[in-house]
Amino acid sequence: MSTIARSLPKLCEAGSAAAVIPVDIAAAKAIAAAVPVATTQSVDLLAANGRVLADDVEAALALPPFNASAMDGYAVRLDDLQGPGPWRLPISGRIAAGDTPSRPLPGAARILTGASVPHGFDAVIMQERCRVDGAAVIIDERPRVGLNIRRAGEDVGRGERLVMAGDALKPQHLALLAGQGLTRIDVFRKIRVGLVSTGSELREPGQPLHPGQIYNSNRVMLRAGLDTCRWAEVIDFGIVPDTRDAIGAALADASARCDAVITTGGVSAGEEDHVTWAVGSGGGTLDVLKVAMRPGKPVKVGKLGPALFLGLPGNPNAALVTFRMIALPALRRLAGLGRTAPDWQTAATGFHYAKTHGRTEFVPVRTDGQDAAGLPILRMLGRGSSASLRSMADADGIAMLSPDMAAVEPGVSVRFERFDWR
Repeated sequence: MSTIARSLPKLCEAGSAAAVIPVDIAAAKAIAAAVPVATTQSVDLLAANGRVLADDVEAALALPPFNASAMDGYAVRLDDLQGPGPWRLPISGRIAAGDTPSRPLPGAARILTGASVPHGFDAVIMQERCRVDGAAVIIDERPRVGLNIRRAGEDVGRGERLVMAGDALKPQHLALLAGQGLTRIDVFRKIRVGLVSTGSELREPGQPLHPGQIYNSNRVMLRAGLDTCRWAEVIDFGIVPDTRDAIGAALADASARCDAVITTGGVSAGEEDHVTWAVGSGGGTLDVLKVAMRPGKPVKVGKLGPALFLGLPGNPNAALVTFRMIALPALRRLAGLGRTAPDWQTAATGFHYAKTHGRTEFVPVRTDGQDAAGLPILRMLGRGSSASLRSMADADGIAMLSPDMAAVEPGVSVRFERFDWR
């Protein structure tokens, strides 16, 4: 247990004496604290979209399982094309997808896309490249061996690994598994994520607002985002007032029922910020208390009993950034996903911005065309306020401004993550 974690019950200012650590270290600590679920369940293939695969799946069936025609046309044997062309061959039958000829077929055979090419036939000539004359087909050019034939196993060979444990199953994965004849697949169980919104000033949308109150936008954002993660289910503990007893009771309940507990608000150094105290008084530990990032410096990461604890700031933009940069990678790890990190791409700045040297900043951006190298050009929205709802809503994603940057000028290469919650 770290010194920070052991001293938690004595902290009265949200860990104000704790060291400030870089973003990448904070994210790594969050991932390290997430112990992947081990329980698996068998689900119907049609219910497996977005779920996390528990075991590698290898092909038991070659695809295609037989030599198949890639075109509508005529199957021929090259040995029948002797001497100079054109060649005239009798049409001895017709083969559609699913047909199995019951007798030998001399000469040429009319064949349709997807049909099994009978043994001995070397090529399929497209119907546009030949001529039919009564019961015969006339071929003007000698085909090469294998023309327009999909060979058995050329797509998937037997024993080939199709999908890996830790993959989030996509519709195209399910199509590949269906092509193997599978109807069920083993996946990890969904992780249970408890969501606790702290703040006596919060009201739910639809309730009347009194002076000094605001609507709970973070709950809606996180619920909606987590609902797109098919590997997670959310248990919503609602709004908890800013009192030590109320927050402590909510965290005790959430940690007993969930694999991960996410709080919003109450993690700074104010008199009404009691989340850190509640974690410590409940026997929890924190490995992250302050992060060198803007927005989101007071984000907290640790354990509360067996549950992963993720304390996000209350300001909406800060909650969004810390969720995506620190909480979401840890939740992916908890769910058993092999890929946990944000999906960064390179982009070019299209704005001026003066930032603090030595601190990583995350700013909401929209893409606005491409530069000469084909990189997306980013336009910054707002002025980086951690409380901004509008800039967050209008953004295509988040740009990361590294600690070594000071004044940002147009044309600077930066990392950019598009919003994708899965």
